[in-house]
This record gives sequence, C-alpha cells and structure tokens, in this order.
Amino acid sequence: MSSLINLTVFKKFLSSNTSGGILLFVCVILSLIIANTGLASGFNNILQTTFGFENESIQLKYSVKAWIDDGLMAIFFLLVGLEIKRELVEGELSSPKKAALPILAAIGGAIVPAIIYSVLNKGEATFHGWGIPMATDIAFALAIMTLLGNRVPASLKIFLAALAIVDDLLAILVIAIFYSTELHYTYLMYAGALLALLVAFNFFGVKSIWAYIIPGVFIWYFIHHSGIHATIAGVLVAMTLPTTPDATESPLEKLEHALANPVNFIIIPLFALVNTNITIHGEMVSGLTTPLGLGIILGLFFGKTIGIFLTSWLCVKSKIANLPELASWKHMIGVGMLGGIGFTMSIFISMLSFKDPVFIEEAKFAVLIGSLISGFLGYLWLSALSKKKDN
Repeated sequence: MSSLINLTVFKKFLSSNTSGGILLFVCVILSLIIANTGLASGFNNILQTTFGFENESIQLKYSVKAWIDDGLMAIFFLLVGLEIKRELVEGELSSPKKAALPILAAIGGAIVPAIIYSVLNKGEATFHGWGIPMATDIAFALAIMTLLGNRVPASLKIFLAALAIVDDLLAILVIAIFYSTELHYTYLMYAGALLALLVAFNFFGVKSIWAYIIPGVFIWYFIHHSGIHATIAGVLVAMTLPTTPDATESPLEKLEHALANPVNFIIIPLFALVNTNITIHGEMVSGLTTPLGLGIILGLFFGKTIGIFLTSWLCVKSKIANLPELASWKHMIGVGMLGGIGFTMSIFISMLSFKDPVFIEEAKFAVLIGSLISGFLGYLWLSALSKKKDN
C-alpha cells in the first residue's frame, strides 16, 4: 500500500510544472557542495573518465563531461527545436498578431544585455562573452511563474513561455554563428545531405519517428566534427519532423512528449550537476565586480528587464501588438526580471566563450548570482503586485 502511495506521489511530482525547476535547483546546490568539499577530486576524476569507440576513421571516445555537454545536450536542443516548431505551426507564434509581442520582446531582451556586457568589457580579454547574458532559462523562469499560481494572469505565463522559446532560438543562432570553431566543409556537406533526406521524408509524408532519429544521430556526428557545436544538430533535426495545426497527435508531438521527462528530469539536472561544479574562492567572489562579472549580472537583471519591458512598450504603443490579457505594465516589469534567469543557456555559452578556465568559472558564478537575483526579485515583485491588488 505504501509503495502505491509513493508511486502516486512520484507521478504527481513528474506532472508538476514546478518539479523540473525544483530538481534543477537541488542539483545546483548539490554540485556546489561537492565542489567545495573533499568530494571534489573524486567527482572531477569521474567527469574526466573517457569511454566510447575510436579508430582511424571514427572518433567517438570522449570524457563523461563531454558526452553530457555535447551528446545529451543535443537531445535537450532537439526538444527545444520541437517546441519552437510546434509553436510556429499551431501555438503562440503561429500568427503575426500572436507572435509579434513575444518575438520582439525576446529580441529586445537579448540585445540590451549584450550591449551592457559589451560596453563594460570593451577592450578586455573577456569581450567575447557578450552572448552570455542574452539567454533565458525556460525551466527556472516558468517554475517561478508557476509558484505564483493564480496571483498572476494566465496570459502572462503563456507570454513568458513563448518569449523564452524565441529566446532559445536566438541563443541557438548566436552559438551557431558566433561560437563555432574552424569549419570543416566535408563534414558539413555530409550533414547537409542527410538533412535534405529528412526534408524529403517530411515532404513525402513519412511518419515514422525513427526515420528521422537514426539519420539524426549521423547528422549529430558530422556536425560535431564540422566545427559547429554539435547541439545545433538537435534543432536542425527537430525542424524536419512533420506536425499538423489541428488536434491530431503528430510525430513531432509524440517525440516531444517522449522527450519531455527525460530532458527535464535527467539531462538538464545532469548538466547542472556537472557544470555548476564551481569551487568558490576569494578571487571568484571579487570577480563579480570585474567587467566580466558585472557585465553578466547587470546584463541579466537590468538588461533583460529593460529590454523586454521597453520593447513591449514600443510594440503596444505603436499598435503592433497588445498586452497579454489582464496584464499591466507593472506585470511586464516582473516578467522582464524573470527573463534574467539565464542559467542553462548562459552557462552553456560561457563554456564556449572562453578558453581560460578562470574566466569560465567566474562567468558561471556570475550567471548563478545574476539568475538568483533576477528570480528572487521577480518573484517578490509579482507577488507584491498580487497583494496590492487584493488589498
């Protein structure tokens, strides 16, 4: 009987919108504890352990950390790509009127943080990290919005979700264009040929998910060796899967449903466990006041808040779009604050931005602090608005 109750509780946990964010937060805390205790050395040895297969023609032997960052995160990007395509076909981005506000707000919310970071880091060795504060972590942001419950309009949650999805697309484009290494065009041609095959499958109505996944694995391999970051393969494959604008469950939606729990409860927590493994020391804390640290923290909090709010205000005043239903301008300030929760994508771009491990660690720590400030103040702001309305 007790096992049945436990199973029911576990199922409720998995179905909860906040559970992914809670697990992510637990993994961040656990990772920081490991990194700052005697467990750090053993944990790092595990992360550097290599496994896989290699010969003269095939190179597939990497460390545990590399498999998580380049392999498992490609599945995360596949899910992001599926969400983007579904929203474009049948969701909040499916019509110009619906899409205008979240798309333009996401663009404004990406440009302003990049400008703030670039101004503070002009002429510095850390200038290349301008893409770090551009991203919004959809899992954390929506988890906090869900914790607010009916204290915020439901339309605001939909707006934030659509904005975060567009934000992810912008981050993917930034990674592909600005954070790729030297390109190997032979591998790119192989990947392009397979991608064209998947487009043909879609055109001729092939519905089998495996017809897309199996070639997709090879596309991942070729892109990984081409110099473009391997995770981009996930998005490219996602865009080829067929879907429909009606209620019929399409291959895209079937795959999206199949991936949601593994990504939210295994892949992203693993990524957090591995990549927030930061040993905190005095120099790192003082690094928060360097151009690198300030650029990330101010970019995430002020840059996102100003960018999202100002762009939304311009869109509404110029009658390009309307405010979300029952939402006020004060609500939009709170959403802008929650947009400053960078976390997953910001940490990911941090690792691509620098070769110096000191810069990477300082950037990760600044992302944690900036995201914590944005999430905490965003929650307090929106919660205070609700209390004021009730009074």
